[in-house]
Amino acid sequence: MAGKQVKLFLVEGTPGGLTTAEITNWTGHIVTGPRSRLAELLDREEAKRTGVYLLLGDDPEAPAGVRCYIGEADEVRTRLKEHHSVRGKEFWDRVVVITSKDANLTKSHCRYLEAKLIALASAAGRSLLDNSTKPPTPLLPEADVSDMDYFIDQLKIVLPVLGVNVLRGRNTTVVAPETTTTVPAVLSPEFHLTVPKRGISARAMQVDGEFTVLEGSLAASEVRTGTFARSTAAAYDAFRDLHHKLVDDGSLSLDNSTAKFTRDVVFSSPSTAGAIVTGRSCNGRVSWVTDDGLTFGQWEQLGVNDEQPHSQ
Repeated sequence: MAGKQVKLFLVEGTPGGLTTAEITNWTGHIVTGPRSRLAELLDREEAKRTGVYLLLGDDPEAPAGVRCYIGEADEVRTRLKEHHSVRGKEFWDRVVVITSKDANLTKSHCRYLEAKLIALASAAGRSLLDNSTKPPTPLLPEADVSDMDYFIDQLKIVLPVLGVNVLRGRNTTVVAPETTTTVPAVLSPEFHLTVPKRGISARAMQVDGEFTVLEGSLAASEVRTGTFARSTAAAYDAFRDLHHKLVDDGSLSLDNSTAKFTRDVVFSSPSTAGAIVTGRSCNGRVSWVTDDGLTFGQWEQLGVNDEQPHSQ
């Protein structure tokens, strides 16, 4: 895969202020910052342009703890003022404004981008979308569709660099009026964790550096309880809280003795994923195994050690 140069600029010289982001040879331009710096953002030239924007905020009930609203406007500044008003949206504490360096994004372009980004965010399942409706994708000339789909591909690269993961997933499908193009993420082999006597059968992959349990996997319906040493008890409490959260936000659907993953779910580590799947402490580097018998830990070592790992 070819490398990408992403240029970040800390406008105020601090990581907590406004940040701009661009990719070399891409016409797009992004400025992001906390809601507390909205006044400074609204004074910038980008805010006066036609563009698309994301409002982001914490939500403990949402997948990955993130609530997101995606919109577009002829003049982004005017719409953001509305969202910030007393009658506006309350949940957000961060904003991302997406415009073009050459100011060539039209209203139709932005409506196309808005519709596609909403669809992608919904499919990724990494946030709770605050949009009440999914707007239809407007028809554009074929050349414009190609340009906007490329624009979206670049957004999928630069947004995660800014810590915005609402579009990230195993693959992203961009649907044009007559064509469908699938752009795969960087994937690992598929790993499996099974406990046949308990009906547990899970699949997972490392997707763009994130350990992801795949939709349809079957896991334990609850995390083990009992008497443990203090440090072990704390770990089990954390696993139990995470399991409950996944059930509450709909990521896990309970069915008698098992729970089914209703979407791809990203975990902080293969061991945490294994604990949620099995309902007990788990060494994920050993427990997750490919069809060829390669453990996750062995797969990670490929290309690092001279000696190739052997299948178990």
